[in-house]
Amino acid sequence: MAQRLAALRDKLATIQLDGLMITDPANLRYLTGFTGTTGAGLITRTSAFFVTDSRYSQQAYQQVAPQGFAIVENKGTLFAEISHLLEELQLTTLGFEADHVSFNTYDDLADMFDVGLVPTSGLIEQLREVKDADEIGLIREAAAIADQAYQHILNTVHPGMTERQVANELDFYMRKLGASGVSFETIVASGPRSAMPHGVATDKAIAPHEMVTLDFGCYYQGYTSDVTRTFAVGEPDTELKHIYQVVLAAQEQVIKNARAGLTGHQYDHVARQVITAAGYGDYFGHGTGHGIGLEIHEGPMATPNSKDMTLVDGNIITDEPGIYLLGLGGVRIEDDLLIMPLGNQVLNTAPKKELIIV
Repeated sequence: MAQRLAALRDKLATIQLDGLMITDPANLRYLTGFTGTTGAGLITRTSAFFVTDSRYSQQAYQQVAPQGFAIVENKGTLFAEISHLLEELQLTTLGFEADHVSFNTYDDLADMFDVGLVPTSGLIEQLREVKDADEIGLIREAAAIADQAYQHILNTVHPGMTERQVANELDFYMRKLGASGVSFETIVASGPRSAMPHGVATDKAIAPHEMVTLDFGCYYQGYTSDVTRTFAVGEPDTELKHIYQVVLAAQEQVIKNARAGLTGHQYDHVARQVITAAGYGDYFGHGTGHGIGLEIHEGPMATPNSKDMTLVDGNIITDEPGIYLLGLGGVRIEDDLLIMPLGNQVLNTAPKKELIIV
């Protein structure tokens, strides 16, 4: 945590800010270790404060104080307490997280704070993109839980089972293995619905000879995983079997090429060129990858427009090409990749080398 604070202070010095108020829950957890739901941080060039109310003060002393933060319990409103701190500190400029503060809240702060308010975006999020060893270990465990849950589903799914039943089975099994929750609403899309990239589970029954796409993940001690696998329940349509091999080839080509120094655009292009060469370029409409960590969507991004974003050692990014044929079905395969100087490490082990038919 001390290194994270030091890196943030370097950023504040670079943009000539006296301090930064932190209200985004994920950024608060990253800098302070706080897992509660009410609080704010105030970071200056030389000091760090964490403000919360009496419900969380004991938790803050346990989690946040050891990270070098002074704990301040607000008796009135949280922002009124921060206003008192600003008066004592006599700051001239204060950054706030523009992506997390509403316009109405900004109006209130402008009236309450006797300091120059400066909107900021991405200061802490950029730091979060590079994972340390502890973060990598937690994401690795979250990925392992998801992998085990997929194997469980392969052993239990059958024709007549509804998509929602499959999703519930996945979710409960991941919790049984130690997950605190799911990364997002679990996607289970079967038959023609598998052509919907974000086809969340419905009460549709899975029929024989249908493809089934599962996109899911879990949180483990605050960090998330994201995995997609496509399988068939009974022998599927020939073209669907073909596009499975195309998607797999695209996904594995990314694994072969992904490394530090590659731009997000180049990362995306590796997968896209395989799918386009096979004649399915018009049926791959989303980006190839996104970062994961404390949130399910973080930087870096890998899309056709990510030309200014370069992968670095310590990024964890998804690799998830897909092909979606309206009225027939679709295929997506996704792993989480740890980016390294000369390559990458795949964090998932769920089977994918051949189309699994159950």
